[in-house]
Amino acid sequence: MENVVLIIHLLLALGLIGVVLLQRSEGGGLGMGGGGGGAMSGRAAATALGKLTWILAIAFLCTSIYLTILSAEKASGTSVIDRLGGSATEETEPAPAPETPLGGDLLPPSSGSDEPLVPRAD
Repeated sequence: MENVVLIIHLLLALGLIGVVLLQRSEGGGLGMGGGGGGAMSGRAAATALGKLTWILAIAFLCTSIYLTILSAEKASGTSVIDRLGGSATEETEPAPAPETPLGGDLLPPSSGSDEPLVPRAD
C-alpha cells in the first residue's frame, strides 16, 4: 500500500512541476521584467491551469501527510540510533576470564587482582 501511495505521490509531483511550468508568467516575479500591471490589479479570473495546479497541490499535500503517518506508525518505538545498531552510552560487559586448559596447567589469579594466569609450579 505504501508503494502505491509513493508512486502516486511522485506522479503528482511531476504533474505539478509540469503544470506550473506551462503557466504564463505574470511578470514581477523577484522584481524582474514583464511589467507589473497584472500584479497590482484585482484578482484575475482562474484559468484551467490554475485550477489544475490547486488540485494537484492539494492532492500532493494529502499524500505527503499520509506517507508521514505511515512512516510514523512503522517507526514507533524505535529511534535512529537503535536502527543503526546501538548507542554510544551502552555499557560494555567485561571480557570473560580465559578458560584453563583441560590439564590445569595454569593457576587462576587471586580474586580481585588484575594479574595474568601463571604457570603451575609442580
